Amino acid sequence: MTFTTVAAALISIVELPYAYGALEPYISAETMHFHHDKHYAGYVAKLNELIEGSRYATMPLEEIVRQSEGAIFNNAAQAWNHVFYFEQFAPNARHHPEGKLLRSIEMQFGSVDELKRSMVSTATSLFGSGWVWLAADNDGMLYVITKPNAGTPLTDGLHPLLCLDVWEHAYYLDYRNIRKDAAAECFKVVDWAKVEERYENITK
Repeated sequence: MTFTTVAAALISIVELPYAYGALEPYISAETMHFHHDKHYAGYVAKLNELIEGSRYATMPLEEIVRQSEGAIFNNAAQAWNHVFYFEQFAPNARHHPEGKLLRSIEMQFGSVDELKRSMVSTATSLFGSGWVWLAADNDGMLYVITKPNAGTPLTDGLHPLLCLDVWEHAYYLDYRNIRKDAAAECFKVVDWAKVEERYENITK
């Protein structure tokens, strides 16, 4: 995923690739508005404030995530995670993986449904806020991993493929405290073509 910078070396906000209400009824326009325009944009604004004049100011966002810690890491990782999250959805999503990714899922998890159940269960049991990731190593092996707070597989040398946002701002307007339903419904708008594209980029 490529993030652009401007002359002042500030991290740019990446716009949603669809309308706010395009993922309804699974993710509401109201949730997308607050999630993108308030929470995600807030992380970008804070990050730009923190990195101005520092060695991070000329780095791509992904490199800031890999090299930073503390407040800079938290805001950089949250900015990166959110763009990755938003871009995995589509209003006319392909609902089932194919090809190499499907074969890997079936070999390691038994079926796509079992993978979904694993991710939803992991999201439901995560204490506090964070992320649940489907990630791959350089050999294409798949892992479901949990990261608290702003955590990302990038810091483990893994390649993120798909994620569930387990921060309450991602789902509370639509699902209140029923995190399990929020996680499960996300899969109804996951575009597996996008996930496959990410997988192909590391296994080709």
